[in-house]
Amino acid sequence: MEISFPFLNHEDSYSSLLGWFPEMDNKSSNNVVSFNGNDNLNKRKRKDDEIDGGGGGGGGDLQDLKKSPWSDILTSLILLDEEEKREQEQWSVDSQQDKALFQLNQKRKSQAVDEYHNQLEDHYTQLDVMDHLRTKRSRSAAASAVAVTAVASEEAGSDRPAQSGHNNSGGPTQQRRLWVKDRSKDWWEERNHPDFSEEQFRRDFRMSKGTFNMICEELETAVMKKNTMLRDAIPVRQRVAVCIWRLATGEPLRVVSKRFGLGISTCHKLVLEVCSAIKTVLMPKFLQWPDEQKMKQTKDEFESISGIPNVGGSMYTTHIPIIAPKINVSHYFNKRHTERNQKTSYSITVQGVVDPRGVFTDVCIGWPGSMPDDQVLEKSALYQRANKGLLKDVWVVGTSGHPLMDWVLVPYTQKNLTWTQHAFNEKIGDVQRVAKDSFARLKRRWSCLQKRTEVKLQELPVVLGACCVLHNICEMRHEEVDPEFQFELLDDEMIPENSLRSMNASTARDLLAHNLLHHGLAGTSFLQ
Repeated sequence: MEISFPFLNHEDSYSSLLGWFPEMDNKSSNNVVSFNGNDNLNKRKRKDDEIDGGGGGGGGDLQDLKKSPWSDILTSLILLDEEEKREQEQWSVDSQQDKALFQLNQKRKSQAVDEYHNQLEDHYTQLDVMDHLRTKRSRSAAASAVAVTAVASEEAGSDRPAQSGHNNSGGPTQQRRLWVKDRSKDWWEERNHPDFSEEQFRRDFRMSKGTFNMICEELETAVMKKNTMLRDAIPVRQRVAVCIWRLATGEPLRVVSKRFGLGISTCHKLVLEVCSAIKTVLMPKFLQWPDEQKMKQTKDEFESISGIPNVGGSMYTTHIPIIAPKINVSHYFNKRHTERNQKTSYSITVQGVVDPRGVFTDVCIGWPGSMPDDQVLEKSALYQRANKGLLKDVWVVGTSGHPLMDWVLVPYTQKNLTWTQHAFNEKIGDVQRVAKDSFARLKRRWSCLQKRTEVKLQELPVVLGACCVLHNICEMRHEEVDPEFQFELLDDEMIPENSLRSMNASTARDLLAHNLLHHGLAGTSFLQ
């Protein structure tokens, strides 16, 4: 308890205090006895007036008063009060300095990540330009060689007109064509046959023939190529099949080349072309944030699952292993996976929001694996939309690695939880499980996400986006994942340094937890 006497500011105040004490002697009912023993008040007044002049009697009285126990106690209290005020002021100054230092470090960290990302984009842009120029030069050289060959053939034909249409044996000559290595296409032709087993087709491509045919029809105009004088174009179905089989199995390009009877570089090019077409054509149709009507339906379904109202999505962040990049390798170093697997691991992140059916409604792909979940969220387009007020009255349920904000609802992470908080965490865990199970099916269905891929780092976000879109198509068409393809999803969640970003959100979470427990909506498994 803080005790202070603000009215005791100088020595003259001691005389004002003397009147508060009870009478020391009952000699006379009409006289007031002072501490110095003087019966005459007028004499005491004169002696007090003479203090400034050096009077011996008044100075002795004041010294006696200063030496009294009451004076020592009051002086100690005043000193304690002043010392406490100084400590509070010093604590306030230290707190402000710590806060300013923390904000400065956060700002520097964000600037460093942004600068790194910009440098990475510039580097990859330069690589793309160099690849484009190299490809252009090689095509020009090939065209020149073909032209020279054609001219030489015409000259040879003009020198020997009698042999223009026939060979030495009298038969017709064949049209000159580009030399192509003869590769077997039996494996693909068997699966492309109408009588091929539906079950085996589903095992190979992770989807039924009907879903595969629908995807081919949607992408036909985007991936179809025309026949040339040198060779026939690869059919649309084979192009799509190369991409989907590569994503589904994660097999190296040399194996893909043997299966489909195509060159390794051709298979790699087809995978990127089809993934780009999926992003351009199918993503706007099958991966988008729900409109008002769908959002209402989503909220109702999540509320039936957990009892928590206004939940518009379940959010989760996973890591995709990659080969160590050549630049800024430390940004992609995954310390937690390295410690668990006992070998150096690098990764990039995929953040996704799903609806009650496990269909992605928002994805953020490509940030380095060293970034925690809360920083990945701050870099996402979802975070920008929320700051603009587009997620009003909507909760996105995150994990313990995300911060509590006005639109992000996360479980309690402190120790010694109450029954109400335990019950809330149990129910919010039901919503979290929807997103985690969806990511587990994503990685089981597309095995290329389970191991390091041959795709370049700058091209990987397009491939991962295509996997998310194809996952949505399969989920919407109720394509089951074969139980044979098992995968355990492990992503360590780091509690952010600043886990509470909004006091209003904290109050709202407490109210939700109270309603869940006291209205019989919360479970009791945490008591078992």
